[in-house]
Amino acid sequence: MADLINILLRMALYVDLLLLFGVALFGLYSVGATLRFRPMLRGMALSGALLSVAGLVLMTRAMSGETEFAALWPHLQMMLHETDVGLAWAVRMVALIVVMIWPGVWLASIAGALALASLAWSGHGTMDDAWHLLSDILHLLAAGAWMGAMLALILMSQLDALFNEVRIRSLADAVKRFECVGAAIVIILSVTGVVNYLFIVGPKLGDVLLGSYGILLALKVVLFAGMLVLAALNRFHLGPLLGQSLREGQYQVAANALRRSVLFELVIALLIVGLVAWLGTLGPDAG
Repeated sequence: MADLINILLRMALYVDLLLLFGVALFGLYSVGATLRFRPMLRGMALSGALLSVAGLVLMTRAMSGETEFAALWPHLQMMLHETDVGLAWAVRMVALIVVMIWPGVWLASIAGALALASLAWSGHGTMDDAWHLLSDILHLLAAGAWMGAMLALILMSQLDALFNEVRIRSLADAVKRFECVGAAIVIILSVTGVVNYLFIVGPKLGDVLLGSYGILLALKVVLFAGMLVLAALNRFHLGPLLGQSLREGQYQVAANALRRSVLFELVIALLIVGLVAWLGTLGPDAG
């Protein structure tokens, strides 16, 4: 039960910080987006802070074996003051407080990047050298940029927007702006994914794929491939179709199709984050 709570808490924190950074970044390169970013960013920062506190307490309890707060407090202090995980946690909390106080998209994207990058210190990236850690951070940032854009596009294409030509034109413009960003994201995720695998497992498959870690990793790769198919569909078919439909004045069907596709893409991304949270509790030799 404790393992399940840990996985769910990790997943919730990952999703929150991925979306915080990604939505803020989306606001930078899609300035015409008809979204109210600031309340959303504040809410994400607050929930991220609460989840971070809960995660630190849970981790410290698991490592120390203490359950009473009075006995747990010295261990929490040691975790904060004497470990890299504690330092990363402190940096994350400061970054999240900054977003809560002043959630402008420029500052929120920078602070969100710091908060998201801090998660790398609780993953496999700390097992090796700085290059593995850097690869983990780039992987997280690219994933956040993709997930945040998906959420923003879904919000921009809500059903009440399908009959508002101004909002649909804003959606079409945002999709167009995301094309180059999306291509860079796919490249970074693919390269860093391979690099991380080589750091964790090495240049081998063999028995790894027969264990729990290998099965979950293979499922993650399959889901990622599904996301790539949907991203290609959006990029080369549904996006251009929306632009053509706007010129013809019949855009509701095309906008709704794009919304459904991106929503399905986001659901797959959430499943992948769940697998990542699970994988983070296992080693490559897990049976």
